[in-house]
Amino acid sequence: MLAVAHSVILSSGTRRGLIAFGAGAVAALAMEPFSFGPVLFVSMTLAVLLLDGAASEGPARSAAVLKAAATVGWFFGFGYFTAGLWWLGNAFLVEADQFAWALPLGVLGLPALLALFTAAGFAGAAFLWSTGPGRILAFAAGVGGAEILRGFLFTGFPWNPFGMALAVAPFDQTAALVGLHGLTLLAVAIAAAPAALFTGLSGRERYAPPLAALGLLAVMAAGGALRLAAAEHAVVPGVKFRLLQPGVPQDAKFRPANGPAILERYRVLSAGNGDAAKPALAGITHLVWPESAFPFILGREPLALARIAELLRSSGTVLLTGAVREDRGLPGEAGARYFNSVQVLAPDGAILASADKVHLVPFGEYLPFEGLLSALGLRRFVHAPGTFGAGDRLRILPVPGLPGVAPLVCYEAIFPGAVLPEGERPRLMLNVTNDAWFGDTPGPRQHFAQARLRTIEEGLPLVRAANTGVTAVIDSYGRIRARLPVGAVGFLDADLPVPLSPTIFNRTGHSAAFVMWLAALIGALTLPRVRR
Repeated sequence: MLAVAHSVILSSGTRRGLIAFGAGAVAALAMEPFSFGPVLFVSMTLAVLLLDGAASEGPARSAAVLKAAATVGWFFGFGYFTAGLWWLGNAFLVEADQFAWALPLGVLGLPALLALFTAAGFAGAAFLWSTGPGRILAFAAGVGGAEILRGFLFTGFPWNPFGMALAVAPFDQTAALVGLHGLTLLAVAIAAAPAALFTGLSGRERYAPPLAALGLLAVMAAGGALRLAAAEHAVVPGVKFRLLQPGVPQDAKFRPANGPAILERYRVLSAGNGDAAKPALAGITHLVWPESAFPFILGREPLALARIAELLRSSGTVLLTGAVREDRGLPGEAGARYFNSVQVLAPDGAILASADKVHLVPFGEYLPFEGLLSALGLRRFVHAPGTFGAGDRLRILPVPGLPGVAPLVCYEAIFPGAVLPEGERPRLMLNVTNDAWFGDTPGPRQHFAQARLRTIEEGLPLVRAANTGVTAVIDSYGRIRARLPVGAVGFLDADLPVPLSPTIFNRTGHSAAFVMWLAALIGALTLPRVRR
């Protein structure tokens, strides 16, 4: 094994780039739907060895070393994001006549841009590099720090950070303490620790990092198992959900001519009991339809509202549905504005309340640098009468018969620490989404896994309705109480799990992750160098 390690360290040029690309691509197997976390040990160990080689190309912290490290990091990140996000290409084929030409931009262009974060992380690690075990902490500070920044900069894209490799029971319970960003720092440090075994160190310097990593994993496993063993299964009395997964094909979903047929599909699936002697929704207090349920503005369509009332009235069921909301503004203001929203409908079809999506999807709901990109022939994927606006803030959605609801539209659920409104604590999270853009690929499964982790971080249950995969109810410990898989068409009836008291992460936010990053930085700078 030492010979292999030395071969990796001494690699250069194209060979070094290919090793880095392959190591990054293998790391994607730690994410959903594979969730094979042990591969991260291989990938991160190779990354440390490659950085050892980069660090030998000049004096410490020299331009040559930083450039070599950034190059290795870019190839590693490009492999990771290409292997983990290839499914984004499916969205370009929904309207292939308009977007197929841009397929390489999504499949290769976005990974190439995201890999710049990894390049910066590797360069940062090289700046802190040493010859001893401290370089494991340098790697965690550099790469883990870059992953955290990826979740915030340029509107943020915290999709598949390395911490998701630990988002499986019982390790996932640690998220209640440190959140996803804390898990990312732990995952990078733990997975890189075996590199100390293969680089000629001796004695304590050789075995301390992997033994510390095993100790951390053991503590996380034991703590998570104890937390889950003590967890209750209580539900909120008097609440019964029916969640719809209608499976409307994406290429038909936004065509106005399909509106009546889509609404009827929703009505038939929602009724679903097959017993003419009972009301269609007997015993169901709340019906949930997914994101952007209609190819029309629901508030403009009295006939559609009347048809919905026919479904709801006999059982007194309240409907929560994704819908495009129109705001015509005040008299004299130019043009109407449109919002991707969650709306609450009373049993008589009246719209009681709305909450607008705050975190819009670039290229999906708005076009960055619109003037320039429009001139190049690009437009956003989602059809709407006008430009989508962002809601001014997250807010609690008032719903008859439910405690406070925190609505999350689509990928709003992937942002750790940014899913709850300020002020009064809600009692559940509601996520409506449409993952049909990505078909039966890893994309919907990755989206679900990230939304599930929010329940552990916040100590709140999640009710999730998707046009296709994954519709589910998840309790406050991240346990899936009921689920419809990707591709299934139908409905899901489920109770509402009770919330927990605020978790440490809920009370302190990203403070723990920052302290962990700072500790890694200090350790990288202060641990002594050793002789090989």
